[in-house]
Amino acid sequence: MDSTTRPTLESVAQRAGVSRQTVSNVLNAPHLVRPETTDRVRSAIDELGYRPSAAARQLRTGRSRVVGLRLEPVRDGINGAVLDRFLHALTESAQARGYRVMLFTAPDDEREIAQYGELLDTADIDAFVLTSTHRDDARAAWLAEREVPFVTFGRPWTAPGQAHDDHPWVDVDGAAGTRAAVEHLRRLGHERIAYLGWPDGSDTGEDRASGWAAAMVDAGHDGSLLRRLHARVPDGVAAGAQAIERVLADASPTAVVCASDSLGLGALTVARSRDTRLAVVGFDDTPVAAAVGLTSVAQPLTEAAHRALDLLLDQLDGGGGARSRTVLLAPHLVERASSHGPGAPHTP
Repeated sequence: MDSTTRPTLESVAQRAGVSRQTVSNVLNAPHLVRPETTDRVRSAIDELGYRPSAAARQLRTGRSRVVGLRLEPVRDGINGAVLDRFLHALTESAQARGYRVMLFTAPDDEREIAQYGELLDTADIDAFVLTSTHRDDARAAWLAEREVPFVTFGRPWTAPGQAHDDHPWVDVDGAAGTRAAVEHLRRLGHERIAYLGWPDGSDTGEDRASGWAAAMVDAGHDGSLLRRLHARVPDGVAAGAQAIERVLADASPTAVVCASDSLGLGALTVARSRDTRLAVVGFDDTPVAAAVGLTSVAQPLTEAAHRALDLLLDQLDGGGGARSRTVLLAPHLVERASSHGPGAPHTP
Protein backbone atom coordinates (compact mmCIF):
# COMPACT_ATOMS: atom_id res chain seq x y z
CA MET A 1 0.00 0.00 0.00
CA ASP A 2 1.23 3.51 -0.86
CA SER A 3 2.43 5.17 2.36
CA THR A 4 0.35 8.24 1.48
CA THR A 5 -2.87 6.23 1.17
CA ARG A 6 -5.05 6.12 4.26
CA PRO A 7 -5.87 2.50 5.19
CA THR A 8 -9.55 1.61 4.85
CA LEU A 9 -11.96 -0.98 6.16
CA GLU A 10 -11.51 -2.85 2.89
CA SER A 11 -7.72 -2.91 3.13
CA VAL A 12 -7.92 -4.24 6.70
CA ALA A 13 -10.35 -6.95 5.58
CA GLN A 14 -8.03 -7.94 2.73
CA ARG A 15 -4.98 -8.11 5.02
CA ALA A 16 -6.85 -10.21 7.63
CA GLY A 17 -8.52 -12.45 5.03
CA VAL A 18 -12.05 -11.67 6.25
CA SER A 19 -15.07 -9.76 5.03
CA ARG A 20 -15.60 -6.03 5.46
CA GLN A 21 -18.55 -6.81 7.76
CA THR A 22 -16.33 -8.92 10.01
CA VAL A 23 -13.92 -6.00 10.45
CA SER A 24 -16.89 -3.77 11.25
CA ASN A 25 -18.12 -6.29 13.82
CA VAL A 26 -14.71 -6.44 15.51
CA LEU A 27 -14.81 -2.65 15.87
CA ASN A 28 -18.45 -2.23 16.81
CA ALA A 29 -19.79 -5.54 18.14
CA PRO A 30 -16.84 -7.77 19.14
CA HIS A 31 -19.09 -10.25 20.95
CA LEU A 32 -20.27 -11.44 17.52
CA VAL A 33 -16.78 -12.49 16.39
CA ARG A 34 -14.71 -15.52 17.39
CA PRO A 35 -11.65 -14.63 19.51
CA GLU A 36 -9.14 -15.99 16.97
CA THR A 37 -10.74 -13.94 14.19
CA THR A 38 -10.77 -10.86 16.40
CA ASP A 39 -7.04 -11.31 17.07
CA ARG A 40 -6.31 -11.60 13.35
CA VAL A 41 -8.32 -8.48 12.50
CA ARG A 42 -6.74 -6.44 15.31
CA SER A 43 -3.27 -7.49 14.12
CA ALA A 44 -4.15 -6.23 10.63
CA ILE A 45 -5.44 -2.98 12.08
CA ASP A 46 -2.18 -2.48 13.99
CA GLU A 47 -0.01 -3.39 10.99
CA LEU A 48 -1.81 -0.98 8.66
CA GLY A 49 -2.33 1.77 11.23
CA TYR A 50 -6.04 1.87 10.47
CA ARG A 51 -8.10 4.40 12.41
CA PRO A 52 -11.91 4.39 12.00
CA SER A 53 -13.61 7.67 11.28
CA ALA A 54 -15.20 8.69 14.56
CA ALA A 55 -17.65 11.04 12.87
CA ALA A 56 -18.84 8.41 10.39
CA ARG A 57 -19.14 5.78 13.10
CA GLN A 58 -21.18 8.07 15.33
CA LEU A 59 -23.59 8.83 12.48
CA ARG A 60 -23.95 5.11 11.80
CA THR A 61 -24.32 3.85 15.35
CA GLY A 62 -25.72 6.88 17.13
CA ARG A 63 -22.96 6.50 19.74
CA SER A 64 -19.89 8.54 20.56
CA ARG A 65 -17.94 5.59 22.03
CA VAL A 66 -16.93 7.80 24.94
CA VAL A 67 -17.19 6.67 28.58
CA GLY A 68 -17.18 9.14 31.47
CA LEU A 69 -15.39 8.69 34.79
CA ARG A 70 -14.96 11.09 37.71
CA LEU A 71 -11.51 11.85 39.06
CA GLU A 72 -11.91 12.01 42.82
CA PRO A 73 -10.22 14.62 45.03
CA VAL A 74 -6.78 13.60 46.24
CA ARG A 75 -7.11 12.41 49.83
CA ASP A 76 -4.09 10.18 50.35
CA GLY A 77 -1.02 10.09 48.20
CA ILE A 78 -0.46 6.44 49.07
CA ASN A 79 -3.87 4.87 48.53
CA GLY A 80 -4.71 7.18 45.64
CA ALA A 81 -2.47 4.89 43.58
CA VAL A 82 -5.20 2.23 43.68
CA LEU A 83 -7.66 4.18 41.54
CA ASP A 84 -4.81 5.44 39.38
CA ARG A 85 -3.97 1.86 38.41
CA PHE A 86 -7.63 1.04 37.80
CA LEU A 87 -8.01 4.12 35.60
CA HIS A 88 -4.89 3.31 33.60
CA ALA A 89 -6.07 -0.26 32.95
CA LEU A 90 -9.59 0.93 32.06
CA THR A 91 -8.28 3.54 29.62
CA GLU A 92 -5.94 1.03 27.99
CA SER A 93 -8.68 -1.58 27.64
CA ALA A 94 -11.19 0.95 26.30
CA GLN A 95 -8.71 2.25 23.75
CA ALA A 96 -8.02 -1.26 22.47
CA ARG A 97 -11.75 -1.67 21.85
CA GLY A 98 -12.31 1.64 20.12
CA TYR A 99 -13.57 3.63 23.10
CA ARG A 100 -12.24 6.65 24.93
CA VAL A 101 -12.48 7.57 28.62
CA MET A 102 -13.42 11.17 29.37
CA LEU A 103 -12.29 12.31 32.81
CA PHE A 104 -14.04 14.99 34.83
CA THR A 105 -13.80 16.25 38.38
CA ALA A 106 -16.34 16.76 41.16
CA PRO A 107 -15.80 17.31 44.89
CA ASP A 108 -18.72 15.10 45.97
CA ASP A 109 -21.55 12.88 44.74
CA GLU A 110 -24.01 15.74 44.30
CA ARG A 111 -21.65 17.62 42.00
CA GLU A 112 -20.85 14.38 40.17
CA ILE A 113 -24.55 13.92 39.38
CA ALA A 114 -24.70 17.49 38.13
CA GLN A 115 -21.79 16.67 35.82
CA TYR A 116 -23.68 13.65 34.49
CA GLY A 117 -26.51 15.85 33.32
CA GLU A 118 -24.21 18.39 31.72
CA LEU A 119 -22.07 15.79 29.96
CA LEU A 120 -25.07 13.89 28.63
CA ASP A 121 -26.43 17.15 27.21
CA THR A 122 -23.21 18.60 25.78
CA ALA A 123 -20.54 15.92 25.34
CA ASP A 124 -22.59 12.98 24.03
CA ILE A 125 -21.31 10.46 26.59
CA ASP A 126 -22.42 6.86 26.01
CA ALA A 127 -22.00 5.54 29.55
CA PHE A 128 -20.30 6.04 32.91
CA VAL A 129 -18.00 4.12 35.23
CA LEU A 130 -18.52 4.85 38.94
CA THR A 131 -15.98 4.27 41.70
CA SER A 132 -16.08 4.51 45.51
CA THR A 133 -19.58 3.10 45.84
CA HIS A 134 -21.47 3.23 49.12
CA ARG A 135 -24.83 2.44 50.63
CA ASP A 136 -27.78 4.42 49.18
CA ASP A 137 -25.59 5.71 46.36
CA ALA A 138 -27.58 8.50 44.71
CA ARG A 139 -25.35 8.40 41.62
CA ALA A 140 -26.43 4.88 40.69
CA ALA A 141 -30.07 5.74 41.38
CA TRP A 142 -29.90 8.85 39.14
CA LEU A 143 -28.38 6.94 36.20
CA ALA A 144 -30.68 3.92 36.60
CA GLU A 145 -33.81 6.07 36.66
CA ARG A 146 -32.73 7.71 33.38
CA GLU A 147 -31.68 4.39 31.83
CA VAL A 148 -28.13 5.59 31.25
CA PRO A 149 -25.72 2.63 30.91
CA PHE A 150 -23.19 2.40 33.74
CA VAL A 151 -21.06 0.00 35.74
CA THR A 152 -19.55 0.43 39.18
CA PHE A 153 -16.17 -0.54 40.55
CA GLY A 154 -17.57 -1.47 43.93
CA ARG A 155 -20.68 -3.26 45.14
CA PRO A 156 -23.99 -1.43 45.67
CA TRP A 157 -23.81 -2.39 49.38
CA THR A 158 -27.58 -2.84 49.61
CA ALA A 159 -29.56 -5.92 50.54
CA PRO A 160 -30.79 -7.95 47.53
CA GLY A 161 -34.11 -6.64 46.27
CA GLN A 162 -33.57 -3.05 47.36
CA ALA A 163 -33.78 -0.24 44.84
CA HIS A 164 -30.91 -0.06 42.32
CA ASP A 165 -29.09 -3.07 43.75
CA ASP A 166 -29.17 -4.95 40.44
CA HIS A 167 -26.90 -2.83 38.28
CA PRO A 168 -23.68 -4.34 36.83
CA TRP A 169 -20.68 -4.12 39.15
CA VAL A 170 -17.17 -5.41 39.69
CA ASP A 171 -15.56 -5.56 43.13
CA VAL A 172 -12.73 -7.18 45.05
CA ASP A 173 -13.46 -9.48 47.99
CA GLY A 174 -11.92 -7.51 50.86
CA ALA A 175 -13.01 -10.03 53.49
CA ALA A 176 -11.16 -12.80 51.66
CA GLY A 177 -8.07 -10.59 51.58
CA THR A 178 -7.91 -9.90 55.31
CA ARG A 179 -8.74 -13.52 56.10
CA ALA A 180 -5.79 -14.57 53.94
CA ALA A 181 -3.60 -12.09 55.85
CA VAL A 182 -4.60 -13.59 59.21
CA GLU A 183 -4.03 -17.13 57.95
CA HIS A 184 -0.59 -16.12 56.65
CA LEU A 185 0.36 -14.64 60.03
CA ARG A 186 -0.94 -17.68 61.92
CA ARG A 187 1.22 -19.94 59.77
CA LEU A 188 4.17 -17.85 60.97
CA GLY A 189 3.19 -18.57 64.57
CA HIS A 190 1.16 -15.47 65.50
CA GLU A 191 -2.06 -15.75 67.50
CA ARG A 192 -2.74 -12.26 68.92
CA ILE A 193 -3.30 -10.45 65.63
CA ALA A 194 -4.61 -6.89 65.83
CA TYR A 195 -6.60 -5.04 63.19
CA LEU A 196 -6.38 -1.36 62.23
CA GLY A 197 -9.53 -0.43 60.35
CA TRP A 198 -11.61 2.58 59.42
CA PRO A 199 -14.39 4.21 61.49
CA ASP A 200 -18.00 3.02 61.27
CA GLY A 201 -19.78 4.00 58.07
CA SER A 202 -17.37 2.60 55.48
CA ASP A 203 -18.89 -0.39 53.69
CA THR A 204 -15.54 -1.33 52.19
CA GLY A 205 -13.96 -0.97 55.61
CA GLU A 206 -16.55 -3.22 57.24
CA ASP A 207 -16.05 -5.81 54.51
CA ARG A 208 -12.30 -5.92 55.18
CA ALA A 209 -12.77 -5.97 58.96
CA SER A 210 -15.22 -8.87 58.72
CA GLY A 211 -12.60 -11.15 57.14
CA TRP A 212 -10.15 -10.50 59.98
CA ALA A 213 -12.84 -11.01 62.64
CA ALA A 214 -14.11 -14.26 61.10
CA ALA A 215 -10.60 -15.68 60.84
CA MET A 216 -9.87 -14.76 64.45
CA VAL A 217 -13.10 -16.34 65.69
CA ASP A 218 -12.25 -19.48 63.73
CA ALA A 219 -8.89 -19.46 65.54
CA GLY A 220 -10.72 -19.59 68.87
CA HIS A 221 -10.55 -15.97 70.05
CA ASP A 222 -13.55 -14.48 71.84
CA GLY A 223 -15.27 -11.17 71.27
CA SER A 224 -13.75 -9.51 74.32
CA LEU A 225 -10.22 -9.93 72.99
CA LEU A 226 -11.23 -8.94 69.46
CA ARG A 227 -12.61 -5.63 70.72
CA ARG A 228 -9.28 -4.85 72.35
CA LEU A 229 -7.35 -5.82 69.23
CA HIS A 230 -9.54 -3.82 66.83
CA ALA A 231 -8.82 -0.08 66.39
CA ARG A 232 -11.09 2.11 64.25
CA VAL A 233 -9.27 5.21 62.98
CA PRO A 234 -9.34 7.59 59.99
CA ASP A 235 -7.06 6.49 57.18
CA GLY A 236 -3.52 7.81 57.25
CA VAL A 237 0.04 7.08 58.28
CA ALA A 238 -0.07 9.16 61.48
CA ALA A 239 -3.40 7.62 62.49
CA GLY A 240 -1.98 4.14 61.97
CA ALA A 241 1.06 4.90 64.13
CA GLN A 242 -1.05 6.30 66.96
CA ALA A 243 -3.52 3.40 66.80
CA ILE A 244 -0.92 0.66 66.98
CA GLU A 245 0.72 2.38 69.97
CA ARG A 246 -2.60 2.16 71.82
CA VAL A 247 -3.29 -1.45 70.81
CA LEU A 248 0.23 -2.55 71.75
CA ALA A 249 -0.22 -1.06 75.21
CA ASP A 250 -3.66 -2.57 75.73
CA ALA A 251 -3.59 -6.00 74.06
CA SER A 252 0.07 -6.85 73.29
CA PRO A 253 -0.41 -8.23 69.77
CA THR A 254 2.53 -9.79 67.90
CA ALA A 255 1.07 -8.95 64.49
CA VAL A 256 -1.39 -6.55 62.88
CA VAL A 257 -3.51 -6.55 59.72
CA CYS A 258 -4.44 -3.11 58.34
CA ALA A 259 -7.28 -1.91 56.14
CA SER A 260 -4.85 0.08 53.98
CA ASP A 261 -1.18 0.51 53.24
CA SER A 262 -1.33 3.96 54.85
CA LEU A 263 -2.33 2.45 58.18
CA GLY A 264 0.16 -0.35 57.61
CA LEU A 265 2.99 2.11 57.02
CA GLY A 266 2.12 3.86 60.27
CA ALA A 267 2.22 0.57 62.16
CA LEU A 268 5.46 -0.47 60.45
CA THR A 269 7.09 2.86 61.37
CA VAL A 270 6.31 2.25 65.05
CA ALA A 271 7.48 -1.37 64.86
CA ARG A 272 10.83 -0.36 63.39
CA SER A 273 11.38 2.66 65.61
CA ARG A 274 10.73 0.60 68.74
CA ASP A 275 12.58 -2.44 67.37
CA THR A 276 9.52 -4.49 68.30
CA ARG A 277 8.82 -7.94 66.84
CA LEU A 278 5.53 -6.79 65.34
CA ALA A 279 4.56 -8.32 61.98
CA VAL A 280 2.58 -5.95 59.76
CA VAL A 281 0.30 -6.57 56.75
CA GLY A 282 -1.27 -3.75 54.73
CA PHE A 283 -3.94 -3.71 52.04
CA ASP A 284 -3.86 -2.54 48.38
CA ASP A 285 -0.21 -3.33 47.57
CA THR A 286 0.65 0.26 46.63
CA PRO A 287 4.09 1.25 45.28
CA VAL A 288 4.95 2.49 48.77
CA ALA A 289 4.37 -1.01 50.17
CA ALA A 290 6.82 -2.45 47.68
CA ALA A 291 9.37 0.29 48.44
CA VAL A 292 9.37 -0.23 52.23
CA GLY A 293 8.99 -4.01 52.30
CA LEU A 294 5.41 -4.04 53.55
CA THR A 295 3.50 -7.30 53.06
CA SER A 296 0.17 -6.32 51.53
CA VAL A 297 -3.06 -7.65 50.04
CA ALA A 298 -3.07 -6.89 46.31
CA GLN A 299 -6.23 -6.11 44.35
CA PRO A 300 -6.42 -7.45 40.75
CA LEU A 301 -7.02 -3.96 39.37
CA THR A 302 -6.21 -4.69 35.73
CA GLU A 303 -8.66 -7.59 35.67
CA ALA A 304 -11.25 -5.45 37.49
CA ALA A 305 -10.96 -2.76 34.82
CA HIS A 306 -11.24 -5.25 31.97
CA ARG A 307 -14.26 -6.96 33.51
CA ALA A 308 -15.94 -3.60 34.20
CA LEU A 309 -15.54 -2.61 30.56
CA ASP A 310 -16.94 -5.99 29.47
CA LEU A 311 -20.06 -5.38 31.54
CA LEU A 312 -20.41 -1.86 30.17
CA LEU A 313 -20.06 -2.93 26.54
CA ASP A 314 -22.56 -5.73 27.12
CA GLN A 315 -25.10 -3.02 27.84
CA LEU A 316 -24.10 -0.87 24.89
CA ASP A 317 -23.73 -3.67 22.33
CA GLY A 318 -26.54 -5.90 23.55
CA GLY A 319 -24.19 -8.84 24.04
CA GLY A 320 -23.32 -10.90 27.05
CA GLY A 321 -26.28 -13.26 26.97
CA ALA A 322 -26.39 -15.17 30.23
CA ARG A 323 -23.10 -13.76 31.45
CA SER A 324 -23.31 -12.60 35.07
CA ARG A 325 -23.76 -8.88 35.59
CA THR A 326 -21.75 -8.95 38.82
CA VAL A 327 -18.11 -9.91 39.35
CA LEU A 328 -16.40 -10.46 42.71
CA LEU A 329 -12.66 -10.94 42.31
CA ALA A 330 -10.26 -12.57 44.75
CA PRO A 331 -7.23 -10.58 45.98
CA HIS A 332 -3.88 -12.18 46.75
CA LEU A 333 -1.23 -11.65 49.40
CA VAL A 334 2.18 -10.28 48.41
CA GLU A 335 4.69 -11.35 51.07
CA ARG A 336 7.56 -9.04 52.01
CA ALA A 337 9.88 -8.47 54.95
CA SER A 338 7.33 -6.83 57.26
CA SER A 339 5.69 -10.17 58.08
CA HIS A 340 8.93 -12.14 58.29
CA GLY A 341 12.26 -11.87 60.11
CA PRO A 342 11.86 -8.98 62.57
CA GLY A 343 8.11 -9.66 62.48
CA ALA A 344 8.43 -13.19 63.82
CA PRO A 345 6.82 -13.81 67.21
CA HIS A 346 8.91 -14.04 70.36
CA THR A 347 10.33 -17.47 71.07
CA PRO A 348 9.00 -18.73 74.43
